[in-house]
Amino acid sequence: MKLLLIADIHANYEAFQAVLEVPHDRAICLGDIVDYGPEPEKCIDFLQKKVIPTTRGNHDNSVAFKVDCQCGYKYKHLSIATREYTWKALDKYRIEYLQKLPLLIKKIIDGKRFYLTHGSPRSVFEYIKPETPDYLIRNMIDEAMEPIDADFLIIGHFHIPIDRKLGNLTIINPGSVGQPRDGDHRANCVLFDTECEKAEFLRLDYDIDAVCTKIKDRMPPADELIDILRRGY
Repeated sequence: MKLLLIADIHANYEAFQAVLEVPHDRAICLGDIVDYGPEPEKCIDFLQKKVIPTTRGNHDNSVAFKVDCQCGYKYKHLSIATREYTWKALDKYRIEYLQKLPLLIKKIIDGKRFYLTHGSPRSVFEYIKPETPDYLIRNMIDEAMEPIDADFLIIGHFHIPIDRKLGNLTIINPGSVGQPRDGDHRANCVLFDTECEKAEFLRLDYDIDAVCTKIKDRMPPADELIDILRRGY
C-alpha cells in the first residue's frame, strides 16, 4: 500500500492540492491545518470530503479552543496576527471539526504498527528535531499519551523532514505541506510503501504566486507572511 503522509498544511490550499496529486492508496494528516495561510476553510472541507484521518495540531487546538498555540518564538507573532482572520474564515461547524480531532491515531496497516501524532508522543506542543538526543525521545516515549507499541512513530510540528531510527522504532516527519522551514519553499510530503517499508520524501512545486496574491489581498501582515513562504523559512 502507498500511504501518503502529510503535515502542517497551514491553510495553504494550493500546496495541499499539489501533494494530494501524488498517486497513493490512503492518506493521513498529522495536523496543523490552519493559521498563517489564506484558506483554512477549503483545507478543512477537503480533508472532510476525502475522509482523511487527521490528528489535532497545536494551531488547530489554539483556533478551536482559543488558547495559546505554544509554538516557537520566531513565528508566534504571525500565528497571533493571523488568528482573527482564521476565526472569521471558519464557521462553527469547522471549529467543531477542529475541536473533535484526536490527539493521536494508532493504526495497523499491512501488519505495520503506526503511532501518529502532531508533536511528540507526550504532547502536541513538543518538538522532536533532527538533533533531539535519543535519551530525550525515550523520555517522551516513556511518558506518552498512550503506550507506544509501534514500528513507526509519525509526527509533524517541526516543519522539517526527519527519518531516523531509535532502536526498533522508525521516526518519520514528512515536513510541512504549506510552510516549509528548511530553505526550500516547495511542498513536503512522504509516500510510504508499507510493503517494503520505504519512505520516499517528496518536494513538489505548486502555484505559490496564487497563494501570495491571496495573502496580500486578505491577510495582515502580508509582506512578512509572503517573505517566509517564498524563502521557505
